Amino acid sequence: MMQGGAVPMTWPELIAASSVETKIVLVICALFSLASWFVIGLKWWQFRQLNRQANRFYNVMEASTRLQGAYQAVMKLPTSPYQRLFREAVHFYEELRPGALRADTPPAATLAPTQLEALKMILTKEVAAERDLLGHYIPWLATVGSVGPLLGLLGTTIGIISAFTGIAAKGSGNLGAVAPGVAEALVATFAGLAAAIPAVMAYNIYVNRVRLFTGELEGFANELIGTMAREGLL
Repeated sequence: MMQGGAVPMTWPELIAASSVETKIVLVICALFSLASWFVIGLKWWQFRQLNRQANRFYNVMEASTRLQGAYQAVMKLPTSPYQRLFREAVHFYEELRPGALRADTPPAATLAPTQLEALKMILTKEVAAERDLLGHYIPWLATVGSVGPLLGLLGTTIGIISAFTGIAAKGSGNLGAVAPGVAEALVATFAGLAAAIPAVMAYNIYVNRVRLFTGELEGFANELIGTMAREGLL
């Protein structure tokens, strides 16, 4: 209840009239919401940049007829997950067959089966590293999505306890006395849900985007191995 016996009717009045504990819960929910929206915006920007990098990378790859020319052109592009994967494969191969990619004819000896397996392991490791890098901070959205409603329920419970304690102290149990306290308590529930719902939606979207990105990288790694085999390097 506000000063002067006025009944809080608007959102600011309900928040102002709430208890200190409820205000703490509301502040935590607000911080969680701000953090989740920051992550949502950051990941949106990262995926947008990733799409641009992928388009440029594949355009360069399609314009090149041989792996050597593709490597020289790709290394001139801004760094990207696709470029790093390509670079790891080429550097590993150059360590095993120095100068083979710079020669006009295929090397006399191709990779042994164990060396080919090692190359595949290098590519798999790089794909996993890029997946983990892109998925950074996304679990925070799941945390907000699961903790937000619980925080709202905590604030609601505190508010209802406070409301019924005040009713017992004043000895009045009519609807006019109960409704403001219940409305104040439900503000915390709204705050928790408002923080959780966008976080859960964004989490599901971004987890799916990371899965698609991982599949694209794995497909490119397999295509790269196929290209090296076609050019007689494996």
